[in-house]
Amino acid sequence: MPFISAAASGFFLGASLIIAIGAQNAFILRQGLLRSHVFILCLICALSDAVLIAAGVGGLGTLVSQSPTLIDIVSLGGAAFLGSYAILAFRRALQPHAMKADAHEDATLKAAVATCLAFTFLNPHVYLDTVVLLGSLSAAHQGAARVAYGIGAAIASFVWFFALGYGARLLQPIFARPAAWRVLDVVIGIVMSLLALSLLLRFLNGS
Repeated sequence: MPFISAAASGFFLGASLIIAIGAQNAFILRQGLLRSHVFILCLICALSDAVLIAAGVGGLGTLVSQSPTLIDIVSLGGAAFLGSYAILAFRRALQPHAMKADAHEDATLKAAVATCLAFTFLNPHVYLDTVVLLGSLSAAHQGAARVAYGIGAAIASFVWFFALGYGARLLQPIFARPAAWRVLDVVIGIVMSLLALSLLLRFLNGS
């Protein structure tokens, strides 16, 4: 059945793109461990992906891929944001009182949502994966099958982010120790630094 086949294709490709160590995933993992605003943050990430996937399947991918200026702007903004978050993560790693799961240092919903949106929309890789890549590959399907492809990719995002956010609490026994939080924040800081550097290099190489 073309509809089911297209949906499965979209699901597995979408999953392969989002299941990786990245800014969004690192943030959701940490919030899941803290049990802080997990549902709304997972929902924001999944819905954002769904909107971008729909835009890509609808044809926006071609427009974005032909606009290097837009990619440059987002690259610089993303590099600055990720670099700043990396510094915060390294600072947390040096502060023992920030290692407790019940500390809720990012307790306000407004701050958490703003950070989540920044991780989502200030990362050019999000646009390249969802809008450009998934959008361009959807051209292999027509009509209802193309819609099914987009739905499958969007479902993959919902499954992944909610599994990550709520599955993180299974690691609570490990993160009951301050040392585990220190390691996590160091890893997050390194990941954010590398992502920021990659975005900066992308901008410099494209200039």
